Amino acid sequence: MTRKINLALQGGGAHGAFTWGVLDRILEDDEIEIAGISGTSAGALNGAALKAGLLTGGREGARENLSWLWGRIGSLGDLRLSGWMAGMGPSAGTISQALEYSVPFNMADAASRVFSPYLYGPFYRNPLEKIASRFRYEAVCADAGPAFFVCATNVETGKVKVFSGDEINTKSILASACLPTLFQAVEIEGVPYWDGGYTGNPALFPLFAKDLPSDIVVVNINPLVRPGTPKEPREILNRINEISFNSSLLRELRAINFAQRLLAEGNVAPDALKRVHVHMIADDVLMTDLGVASKMLPTPGVIFELRDAGRTAADAFLDQHRDKIGVASSVDLAEMYE
Repeated sequence: MTRKINLALQGGGAHGAFTWGVLDRILEDDEIEIAGISGTSAGALNGAALKAGLLTGGREGARENLSWLWGRIGSLGDLRLSGWMAGMGPSAGTISQALEYSVPFNMADAASRVFSPYLYGPFYRNPLEKIASRFRYEAVCADAGPAFFVCATNVETGKVKVFSGDEINTKSILASACLPTLFQAVEIEGVPYWDGGYTGNPALFPLFAKDLPSDIVVVNINPLVRPGTPKEPREILNRINEISFNSSLLRELRAINFAQRLLAEGNVAPDALKRVHVHMIADDVLMTDLGVASKMLPTPGVIFELRDAGRTAADAFLDQHRDKIGVASSVDLAEMYE
């Protein structure tokens, strides 16, 4: 029995390797068919690799493409400390904490709060460009395969922008992942864009199209709940970013819950609104153990632990909730945002 789903892939820097693991496990399951993908930031990178791989090499091609993507991301940073850490085998949380206290990271972190990315002048380069430019866009933008949507934020209006079809290219992927303290805004047809996480992390509404299935699986890599009060400056800023990047998702989930109540109570015509089933794959325990450093500095040790955690979380979701796909939500939406 084929079960069709849409994927909603969050952004969160290098923590997007968790999503790699989730997708890798889902692709192993012949019962699950991916019909739509909405991605923001790291979610957009994952989504592009997933779709291009599916169209050019099927499920195995998608798995290989995702592995290639994260191999490239893992080799990006000049500040990486993973060379000696990988051999010692510490946990992702230990590596993240070590990175946060490292001299290079603290120097770069301090510089990002004082210096604008525009000060680089002609020497400015977006490190993600050499990855995003290598996606096979004839496949990424194709009508065949899953519908694919990429979310960015219009700097001037503060509104969400969703790219689809031929609008998706290197620039739109970079725009979706453009953190303004690190990268210069990405201009597309004269309009500057920043990271899509501020307005849609990810955007769910493109997945409401009538030709797409009712089930949306959100791969959440930003903890909805982080116990305790942050007191260190970096902890405070990290939690502010998590709340900000989750706020748009929670708004859309609230709207979905309201619409589903109207349908259930018979207050609107059955064909006036689409019935939507929401599912979520996450590992908040692991994510709360990680800090901002491991988002910014992709280290292979953390990347592979996140991938394995994603596979485990996806396996648990399929084991526990497979039968709910196409039937009902597996999360309590009201409880999630109250």
